[in-house]
Amino acid sequence: MSVKLTVSNASWPIAGSFTISRGTKTSADVVVVELSEDGVTGRGECVPYARYDESITSVTDQILSLKDEIEAGLDRQGLQDRMPAGAARNALDCAFWDLEAKKAGKRAWELAGLTTLAPLQTAYTLSLDTPENMGKKARDVAHLPLLKLKLAGPDDLDRVAAVREGSPSARIIVDANEGWTAEIYAKLAPKLVELGVEMIEQPLPAGEDEALRTMERPVPVCADESCHGLSSLADIEGKYDMINIKLDKTGGLTEALLLKDAAEKAGLQIMVGCMLAPSLAMAPAMVVAQGAKVVDLDGPLLLAKDYDPAIEFNNGMMSAPDARLWG
Repeated sequence: MSVKLTVSNASWPIAGSFTISRGTKTSADVVVVELSEDGVTGRGECVPYARYDESITSVTDQILSLKDEIEAGLDRQGLQDRMPAGAARNALDCAFWDLEAKKAGKRAWELAGLTTLAPLQTAYTLSLDTPENMGKKARDVAHLPLLKLKLAGPDDLDRVAAVREGSPSARIIVDANEGWTAEIYAKLAPKLVELGVEMIEQPLPAGEDEALRTMERPVPVCADESCHGLSSLADIEGKYDMINIKLDKTGGLTEALLLKDAAEKAGLQIMVGCMLAPSLAMAPAMVVAQGAKVVDLDGPLLLAKDYDPAIEFNNGMMSAPDARLWG
């Protein structure tokens, strides 16, 4: 039998709203791919991201443009050359992994060379808000061991100080989402050390981050928007200490695993992150996140509802996904 491709989309409501330096969202809008063959179905999910000129429509069209080739036998390895990295390839790639695992009677991480999928401690993200509101939220989640703060420039030191006061024992990482200038970074970085911040994610806009090459980095700096796939690494070395691997940027688990290996060989530490999405998008990311220094796969925790079965979280500790969900 040949593979049958089905594409759909869904909108998952966010619990409240979610704000970063580029704006506010109230729902997580995803594209879901199903690949069916021999009575089994593999699924993959992606989040089209406007930052990269993607939309639900454009990503759906991109996937459907390969429908005839996929149903004629295009496989996961062939997909890497037929479609560029991005959300569309991610959904297809992860659906292929799921299908291959189910057909083989194994878990996807076994196909990736792992004997088990260890539980992971994920960061929990505090949306960009006033210092007072972020401090209040920090008190509400003070039991969680790792917090990630969305920042934007003005009042950021006050935001971090408020969170530190509200959650004195938590590890803290911060994400500026390209919202700082070199001057803001130089001013804030030493003070963030004093507040116990362990990592600064993408302080400067991608394409305007050359200043990091000659600036002191008292806190490890992680590339997010500046890091997509393997081709990104050459420009990252010397400017960043870490990279944030997201499957929607690498175009799936296949390239994410290659990127992780190449980055580690280059001496870069690994963070594995996500777009705002439910558990189907997190499950394959857990494979590449094994052994990562920082894991940020809290998308489902920020939503009002999730898949059933979903990934289980216990105080931020993620358990391996049920095979009925993925892999």
